[in-house]
Amino acid sequence: MAAVMPAPASSRLLMSGNEAVARAVWEAGTKVAAGYPGTPATEMMEQLAGYPDLYTEWSVNEKVSLEVAFGASMMGSRAFCAMKHVGLNVASDALMTLTLTGVEGGLVIAVADDVGMSSSQNEQDSRFWGRFAHVPVLEPADSQEAHDMALEAFALSERFQVPVILRLTSRICHVKGLVTVGERVELQPAGFAKNPERWVMVPGHAKRRIPLMHAREQALREHSDASPLNAIEPGSDRRLGFITSGPAWMHVREAFPDAPVLKLGLSYPVPLAKVAEFAGMADTLLVVEEVEPLLEAELKAAGFKVHGKDFLPRSGELAPEVLQPAVARLSSGEQPPPPESAAALPPLFPRPPTLCASCPHMGVYYALSQIRNLTISGDIGCYTLGAGHPWNSLDSTISMGASMGVALGMDKGRGEADKNRKILAVIGDSTFMHMGMQGLLDITWNRGNVTVLLLDNRAVGMTGGQNTPANGRDIRGNEAPRIDFRKLVEALGVKPERIHEVDPYQLPVLFKTVRDETKVDDVSVVITNRPCVLIEDFTPFTPYVVLDDKCTGCGNCIDVGCPAIHVTRRETVVKPSGKEVALAFTRIDTAACTGCGLCVQPCAPEAIVHYKPAGRVIPVVPA
Repeated sequence: MAAVMPAPASSRLLMSGNEAVARAVWEAGTKVAAGYPGTPATEMMEQLAGYPDLYTEWSVNEKVSLEVAFGASMMGSRAFCAMKHVGLNVASDALMTLTLTGVEGGLVIAVADDVGMSSSQNEQDSRFWGRFAHVPVLEPADSQEAHDMALEAFALSERFQVPVILRLTSRICHVKGLVTVGERVELQPAGFAKNPERWVMVPGHAKRRIPLMHAREQALREHSDASPLNAIEPGSDRRLGFITSGPAWMHVREAFPDAPVLKLGLSYPVPLAKVAEFAGMADTLLVVEEVEPLLEAELKAAGFKVHGKDFLPRSGELAPEVLQPAVARLSSGEQPPPPESAAALPPLFPRPPTLCASCPHMGVYYALSQIRNLTISGDIGCYTLGAGHPWNSLDSTISMGASMGVALGMDKGRGEADKNRKILAVIGDSTFMHMGMQGLLDITWNRGNVTVLLLDNRAVGMTGGQNTPANGRDIRGNEAPRIDFRKLVEALGVKPERIHEVDPYQLPVLFKTVRDETKVDDVSVVITNRPCVLIEDFTPFTPYVVLDDKCTGCGNCIDVGCPAIHVTRRETVVKPSGKEVALAFTRIDTAACTGCGLCVQPCAPEAIVHYKPAGRVIPVVPA
């Protein structure tokens, strides 16, 4: 990865929130940054990898990334880690103890919430972790604030010796704005101070840290009341005042420019004294927060009369088109059910997500769709799309690595109705290393009867093709040790004869291997070995075309699911038996086709051939 040439101090750059946070982390003199890819957080670490003067890594999961950052903090260095909202669930085991130990060098945890669930399995609100872990939460409203609050987070962390959560949302992460940046501050780590009573969290030590944690939280509450990050913005129309934070503040300002607003940048601990001051500036108070009624509940518990989710939706972004009708109902005294969220607005032309042309997962799901009597436990990644048309080949998807444990539970929990069904788990290489290895160990240890499809495409494909231990490159693209999945799964207890490596472009071999292994009463692992088509490891083959005069409309190629295949016309014919048959005639977009050959293999009339344009010679590379 090419190094970033940092702009000089006071430069104004067009930056997304993710880019602005990365710049601030570099400026803060941070020594160590770690993370795991996950939309909408991914670009923070990708940007940091290009900056000089600090160590960056893709960790194998979010828990490890936080532990790496904490280790650096213990040495007196400033440290940073980044993840999406569900990643903090994984890291929370470490977080809930760090709140007792505290930190030495500033430790900032950037968490990106996917409000509206554009690319996530749930829409949780990471502000809860501030309350749960007794740590402060900062919420920027634009790219400039993302930069400035990241810098403030380090200062706050060191002043109170506490991890600080920088809570972003998709709207902040990916929207760009002008940002005034500064220079890097070089800091010398103070060094590790040996102190077992602080760093060794056995029960006796931990109990003595709890009163210190509560005293720190009280000090943080007083700081929050005095902090300029929590600002009262007077308005000329005092009929309704808004209490809000993050990007919701932008929506409120756009929809109600004359209203008084209490903008919370340091949203936890809640500045109750400032809320009391603001309450006298408006007749009615409305809490606008994405997405849970967290602040609303705290203010009601403190005795404030506020409205919130009684008029506003509990999911999706609170855009002006959502706020304005809700406020109209509140002002008129109506008490209707909550309005629909922005996610429920009239839909655009449907464009269902699908796998890329030549994606090696397509062959896997085509094969699975042809095998009967399977129950398939899925996982998080590109291959989650196997649940959709035309494959319909996943029966569950829960969380990172869950396919392993769910499959074992299916095996052990089956009754008479399912005794003859075969249990199969699908998982990708990066997800397997993130959380799946433990699940496979549990399957082998407890003698499960599960067939595992380990899809090695040498990248974290869903979030943009980031490097993993599966492709032998680190976050900067430098050579690194590459994992051997065959040896790894054998070390986890799978018998050597039950481990198979197959080319997912070779459908007959793939089909036979999977079918045969599901018949064996034991743990099997089938490893696929083609790279993601969007990374440098992939070499395209000669594209294919459909010969119109040979195509019979059988539609077998469509069942592969490749987006490069298009239906040109449909016909219905009646056989001599009287049975109606639907035909679909196709063409292949040669600009999208990379020549994997998946569509060729099920084509009954052999109507799909290599593309040979007139006047040009294209070498045919065998798949």
